[in-house]
Amino acid sequence: MTFLDYVVAFFKEGGPFLYMLAAIFVVGVSIAIERFIYLTKETTLNRRVWSQVAPLISQGNFRQVISITQKSSAALATALNYGIARLASARRRDDVEKAMDESLLEIIPKLEKRTHYLSALANIGMLTGLLGTVIGLIAAFASIATANPAEKANLLAASISVAMNNTASGLFVAITLLLAHMFLEAKTTKLIDSLEIANVKFLNSVVERRTDAEVDDAPVPTPRGRAAHG
Repeated sequence: MTFLDYVVAFFKEGGPFLYMLAAIFVVGVSIAIERFIYLTKETTLNRRVWSQVAPLISQGNFRQVISITQKSSAALATALNYGIARLASARRRDDVEKAMDESLLEIIPKLEKRTHYLSALANIGMLTGLLGTVIGLIAAFASIATANPAEKANLLAASISVAMNNTASGLFVAITLLLAHMFLEAKTTKLIDSLEIANVKFLNSVVERRTDAEVDDAPVPTPRGRAAHG
């Protein structure tokens, strides 16, 4: 018996609930693959943007930074656009920081989009498998109640096999989707942390440059002793 034949026989013996579990599994895996591709692409874009703008930010060349970020669809580019746009009118660090926090409110939901469905699908899959198990056991006891004594053992074994197939399938779907959910949550959290770190570095660079500019523009105090002799 080939693996395909085994799968077909497994589904035939498992009853209709196995088809529901298969549909739940396909939907969950599709979401997990789409989220993995999106988060991986977003991480790559953010690293590329940061490697380009980090030297420019340290130099205070914000015009060149804008020319780079406006051409990029990366989440980091969006956050920097918010911060640089606020620099034109804001004099305090808190004002720029609030603008960049506002950008995160726009970015984070996109990064977390549909990931929470995986935990819900895992729970639904486990409960569906449990329901199939209970239905299988009910059928088992109902079949042996009216069967001939010689056939009771075979009917009971077949019905219990159906119940166990549903239990195993429900646990497989739940475990797989929960592992995918945990992995994507960790990947999303790491990406959000990198955005927050980049925001802090940008703010620190802006504050340092403004402080240096204020020191350079400040009038040089005249020593009292020299003024007195004049």
